[in-house]
Amino acid sequence: MLRLRSGGFWCAAPARPGCLGLLAGLRRAPGASSLHASAGELQGEPDRYGGVSVRLGPLERLDAAAFQRRLQAAIQQWRSEGRVAVWLHIPILQSRFIAPAASLGFCFHHAESNSSTLTLWLGEGPSRLPGYATHQVGVAGAVFDESTRKILVVQDRNKLKNMWKFPGGLSEPGEDIGDTAVREVFEETGIKAEFRSLLSIRQQHTNPGAFGKSDMYIICRLKPHSFTINFCQHECLRCEWMDLKDLIRTENTTPITSRVARLLLYGHREGFDKIDLSMEELPAVYTGLFYKLYHKELPENYKIMTGID
Repeated sequence: MLRLRSGGFWCAAPARPGCLGLLAGLRRAPGASSLHASAGELQGEPDRYGGVSVRLGPLERLDAAAFQRRLQAAIQQWRSEGRVAVWLHIPILQSRFIAPAASLGFCFHHAESNSSTLTLWLGEGPSRLPGYATHQVGVAGAVFDESTRKILVVQDRNKLKNMWKFPGGLSEPGEDIGDTAVREVFEETGIKAEFRSLLSIRQQHTNPGAFGKSDMYIICRLKPHSFTINFCQHECLRCEWMDLKDLIRTENTTPITSRVARLLLYGHREGFDKIDLSMEELPAVYTGLFYKLYHKELPENYKIMTGID
């Protein structure tokens, strides 16, 4: 899966065969050429995968018809150079150029708060450009106090059914899963907590709450560092520390909350190593970058072993 960013959450887009390199239109890949291929007032930045990325400069005096003529000339030039795709980034205040681009075959790829990106496939056969966001990522924090066996739960305000659930919300761009859980718990309940592990992942498609796209909902186990509730009146109707067994028994909860409550009870009785997906930060293949890896705990001797007997 290709990791992309959209709006206020991180999303994933499926890669079609042969399309990986063409993401340079979204973000110039390390080592890509910094030269510009120009045509009139339009400038394109070639990438090492055969595409060209066009970011409009100050074109206030250019009308839509003149823009269309210059863009058409640029397309002919890039096609003659063997370019396979054009990524056209249009600022919101220059949206009058969208219709002329569409008349030349450009299609919407994605939009952000202050710009839209259109694409045109110039290569042979069907387009191999990847789609944009297909998932939103929501994260909840199951704050469990092992000493009292109490679990922090909320009821959302303005819902048709005010069921008990774990506090949570959408992950912000560049935000780690555990950080989202800790932030959302504090914003909704006033409780300070520490990320301990990942407990479950739900994948749901055609979600009305995700604009008809797919939804990833992740629940993390958190350890509380404060206990006095000061919940957000705008988001929550109720908030309390509930006995874990009471949460399991109640019918006034969601199926996923009930299942994770049972998972926590099992971990509390048999050891959290039975249920936890722990996190480790590892260096990425790109110099200077790191990623978070979540999996069941691996013994140290397996982490350092170099040979298999």
